[in-house]
Amino acid sequence: MRTLIALLLLAGAPFWETKPAGDWTDGELAATFQSSPWVRMLESPAKAGGASGIQAYLATARPMRDAEQERRRRLRQRVPLEAPQDTEYEEFLGENEGKYIVLAVLLPVPTAPTDPKETKRMEEESFLRVDRKKYKLTGHFPPDASDPYLRLVFPRAIEPDTKTLAFDLYLPSAPFPYRQAEFWMMDLLYKGKPEM
Repeated sequence: MRTLIALLLLAGAPFWETKPAGDWTDGELAATFQSSPWVRMLESPAKAGGASGIQAYLATARPMRDAEQERRRRLRQRVPLEAPQDTEYEEFLGENEGKYIVLAVLLPVPTAPTDPKETKRMEEESFLRVDRKKYKLTGHFPPDASDPYLRLVFPRAIEPDTKTLAFDLYLPSAPFPYRQAEFWMMDLLYKGKPEM
């Protein structure tokens, strides 16, 4: 009877909990970046002119980190590169495990964060709301040739009773640059614990 219950529980678990990332199909890997609980479309609060969403995901969540690592591994197999080097961002993650929440955002024009005025505005007008508390952006990693995502760094100010994470962002180059997204903690469970 216990075996049957365990099998039923495993049958309902998502692939990112039941298989290592190296065993994911290409479709499963793509689905992780498109429709997993850690992915959102950043919407314009104005919705003016039918502004479309901008894809973003919680890059510090374990399933997303595994997916990024697997995506890089598969890319290197298809397009062999010279000795892969750790990026500044990967070094930051290694040195600051569990201290920050990073939101990866795919900007329409990846070079926009190089404009100092736009960067300053992004830094001043981007916030993480944890329930009712508001936290400023603490840093960012701009997109580059090997990583097209803008990575926004926020303090990991999570309490055991936290219910929501909401991002209010100013995104350089985005039409209607003010964007929002909300994540419910109960949706972010990975192996029984919230991952963000």
